[in-house]
Amino acid sequence: MYWTYVIYSSRNDSFYIGHTNNLDDRIKRHNQNRNKYTSGKGPWELMFSKEFETRTEAMSFEKRLKGFKNPTYLIKNLDL
Repeated sequence: MYWTYVIYSSRNDSFYIGHTNNLDDRIKRHNQNRNKYTSGKGPWELMFSKEFETRTEAMSFEKRLKGFKNPTYLIKNLDL
């Protein structure tokens, strides 16, 4: 299984959108500063995740979320 996820850092009021095949490990890696973009900006909290059967589906949904004109507005208004 694969997930598209959204994490949030209250430290700098920012969101990150990604996809993975191991959600728990991926969140830990973000919080251990093992990701170039999120390093030093945490702590990160999982705000949203959606499961998919294939990586292609997860990547497509991630791209769709990132493609909105204002993804931050979209994320803040997801039905969490």
